[in-house]
Amino acid sequence: MAENIPVGSTTAGSIAVAAESTVATRMSAPPSFDVADFPVPHGREEEWRFTPLERLRGLHDGTAVATGEGVRVDVTAPDAVTVETVGRDDARLGRAGTPVDRVAAQAYSAFEKATVVSVPRETALTEPVRIAVHGQGGTSFGHLVVELGAFAEAVVVIDHTGDAVLAANVDYVLGDGAKLTVVSVQDWDAGAVHVAQHNTLVGRDASFKSVVVTFGGDLVRIHPRVEYAGTGGDAQLFGLYLTDAGQHQEHRLLVTHNAPHCTSNVVYKGALQGEGAHAVWIGDVLIQAAAEGTDTYEMNRNLVLTDGARVDSVPNLEIETGEIAGAGHASATGRFDDEQLFYLMARGIPETEARRLVVRGFFAELLQQIGLPDVEERLIEKIEAELEASV
Repeated sequence: MAENIPVGSTTAGSIAVAAESTVATRMSAPPSFDVADFPVPHGREEEWRFTPLERLRGLHDGTAVATGEGVRVDVTAPDAVTVETVGRDDARLGRAGTPVDRVAAQAYSAFEKATVVSVPRETALTEPVRIAVHGQGGTSFGHLVVELGAFAEAVVVIDHTGDAVLAANVDYVLGDGAKLTVVSVQDWDAGAVHVAQHNTLVGRDASFKSVVVTFGGDLVRIHPRVEYAGTGGDAQLFGLYLTDAGQHQEHRLLVTHNAPHCTSNVVYKGALQGEGAHAVWIGDVLIQAAAEGTDTYEMNRNLVLTDGARVDSVPNLEIETGEIAGAGHASATGRFDDEQLFYLMARGIPETEARRLVVRGFFAELLQQIGLPDVEERLIEKIEAELEASV
């Protein structure tokens, strides 16, 4: 077990080893599908202290109701995939996890129809499933389920665009031996609000890879959570965010190792620019007493490009058994490296182009995890356009 937090970082972190304790940033109220089981947050709770509640448009206090045209969900999938629109009574909803805060519970209590995408067992898709979530104004509550049968393989791309106030739950359920890669892109219009809980249940010897990419929106708060349904599961959680002036982007992760001999790896990177840009990353890993042989690591890196931006990065690691293969975390926040900039400019590269190259290199390892050239190229173009607009 090791903690690696560079001197001078604006990061706070903790490691706890205990028989019965709780990660400091884990949700204080017990998980529940009933919104009434969660008190209205006031902003001093550990799970809400970084979030500007006044910008949630009532998602946290019950005043938000479905209005406008909501969001349109369009799914393009290979023939082998089943796509269904189901009601609230479908048994597959909520199987991957239970809401852990008031907004997630409100989303579960208020949605009317859910989208379920199913890949049959032993089916290896050669083309990705593409899910377009487009905001058409107003306030919406949503639920999405992606389910893979045993030994199935799939890549799913979820694109969020348009304007909306959206609270949603997303469930990923992997059967034994299944392999799922999910790319979730938050490319909202400037005024959008998006709060979502992502629940993942990893089957025995199954592999899950998530790449969360956040650009747009006024406020985006994503809460990925992972648990294991059997031994040998693997979860790889990657993320990148580019936070502009006035934007609040928050990513709160919890990986619960509740089964033996499972692995997890978390790498999130962010770049911030402009007055009032605020990024929050909370990384929690819990290794329960039954999870012997666990191997886990989490890392967060932040690059501050201009004055006026703020980063809060808090890694937490809790271990309830001494029989593990490895565990650790690292977090660092720093300013733009002037030496790298000088090196490139000394070789004839203009300053604006040099800055784009440095940031592109900073994100390169995460973009390569996507594995879809058209998506990677689109995101690179988006990053460069955002950087150019700030010059």
